[in-house]
Amino acid sequence: EVHNSASFPSSPYVINGGPLDLHHALNTTMTLSASMEIDPHAETHHCAPEKVAILTAGGLAPCLSSAVGALITEYAIKHPTTQIICYLNGYKGLLLGDSIAVTPAIRAQAAALHYFGGSPIGNSRVKLTNVKDCVKRGLVKEGENPQQVAADQLIKDGVEVLHTIGGDDTNTAAADLAAFLMKNDYHLCVIGMPKTIDNDVFPISQSLGAWTAAEQGAIFFENVVNEATANPRMMIVHEVMGRDCGYLTAATAQKYRQRLDERLLLPQLGVTKKRFDVHAVYIPEVAVDIDSEAKRLKAILDEQDNVNIFISEGAGVKDIVAKMEAEGKTVERDAFGHVKLDMINPGKYFADTFSALIGAEKVMVQKSGYFARSAAANHEDIMLIRKSAHLAVECACYRGNGVIGLDEDAGNVLRLCEFERIKGGKEFDTELPWFKEMIADIGQAM
Repeated sequence: EVHNSASFPSSPYVINGGPLDLHHALNTTMTLSASMEIDPHAETHHCAPEKVAILTAGGLAPCLSSAVGALITEYAIKHPTTQIICYLNGYKGLLLGDSIAVTPAIRAQAAALHYFGGSPIGNSRVKLTNVKDCVKRGLVKEGENPQQVAADQLIKDGVEVLHTIGGDDTNTAAADLAAFLMKNDYHLCVIGMPKTIDNDVFPISQSLGAWTAAEQGAIFFENVVNEATANPRMMIVHEVMGRDCGYLTAATAQKYRQRLDERLLLPQLGVTKKRFDVHAVYIPEVAVDIDSEAKRLKAILDEQDNVNIFISEGAGVKDIVAKMEAEGKTVERDAFGHVKLDMINPGKYFADTFSALIGAEKVMVQKSGYFARSAAANHEDIMLIRKSAHLAVECACYRGNGVIGLDEDAGNVLRLCEFERIKGGKEFDTELPWFKEMIADIGQAM
């Protein structure tokens, strides 16, 4: 069910280009697109697949459970004879043949998944093209090609369409698998749904779960900010997830400030907007002038007795990694070659740097990442997830290959985006009017 415009509240969320008209985004045109990649072996008419599989992979986001539920429900309603299996723990389950069948009882109650976070079928970080890592983890034997093992397992299970729900790594892995299947004449299709709280996948303008993560991060800080009253000259650093993209940090700060505007304050007793406001937003895309910012923040600390900083966990990482490696320290990385950010701790680095310069008596670093990413999807995300699942099932019937998403190169139409166009690493656009307005209002230089 997609509600009419009267049921949509005004939204503070954003899409690249400016404020998002939520009603327009969620009631936007859906298209299979004449240019989408079709399995040449598939029948040309609309034909529901006999069997499909679903897997979730990568880090958590507030959409995985909801997306699984939406796909199962869509098939149950539109194509009740289509068999569904779910591979457990992402690509790991696919390689090991570890799956669970979706029974009639599961189909009947699948909508319950909209109310839960995480993934009911489990996640893992597995890169099918990283043969060495797959062998090391016991997922394939020495000499085996993980992509071949995955393809053979899909054939063995009788799967015609594989639905993947994940971020850029998951979907690039899905693209590699789809290319392998087509090259080796496997008559299987892969259809992805874009999950990432970083909102950093080309050409998807709004990834699933990012809206909820920003809202949850704001709610998290509404509690943490009260710690400013626990000690004089307090500096609180709110570290937000975001490896190379500052979207989530910026969106969380914006959402927090919008919620703050709606709260009842008591200035006569120190409960002021200035004291509870965000005083700085540091993201990977914008260089930080430490000396200049220290001078500005010290003035705020002198006046308000506290300073609140929002920082992306990826801000300054390159400099920190370079320093660690120069000191001969080992920097841990995952199967995809990404630095394990929990081992770097950028928030503490900035906290230590600024605290001495501004004369903070106490410093607190709080990370909202796990709190935000593990939440259940909010109303706005659920609406987008449902529309995406609807289109994913339609594309499955036409045996399409690609990723379902709002295509920023096609007027934000919800469509099946070609795999060759999918890639991660999209930077946050710091020229967006809402971001520039927020930074100017905070008093921070860009």
